[in-house]
Amino acid sequence: MMSEEKKLSEKFLEVVKCEGIVSITSWGVETHVVNTWNSFLVITEDERILIPAYGFRKTEKNVNVNDNVLLTLGTREVLGYKDYPGTGFLVKGTAKYIRSGNEYDMMKKKFSFLTRVLEITVTKATQVL
Repeated sequence: MMSEEKKLSEKFLEVVKCEGIVSITSWGVETHVVNTWNSFLVITEDERILIPAYGFRKTEKNVNVNDNVLLTLGTREVLGYKDYPGTGFLVKGTAKYIRSGNEYDMMKKKFSFLTRVLEITVTKATQVL
């Protein structure tokens, strides 16, 4: 059996381990951008990104109409191309909200403030710096 090619590079995983801001853009009802922190992202074994959601109400309304999302994230702590002091990624994917189950419970233990979990299924992650 051939293994599926990884969508999230080692460099991406390095970036997630360092603090930085994440922007999540959704569109459907209206274009909307919401932010969170790199340290709030949980990467699953199958490369989904789980994000604790407390607010994110406009994002949820958009995802109910159009599940496509764009994320940007970065940090100054990881070298980019040509030893640039920092790097970032543009992530394209689809989103849905989780309100119960094992992954919800695991995330609730880590982030007691959440009311839902935003799950991103990554279709492409491109290094931009």
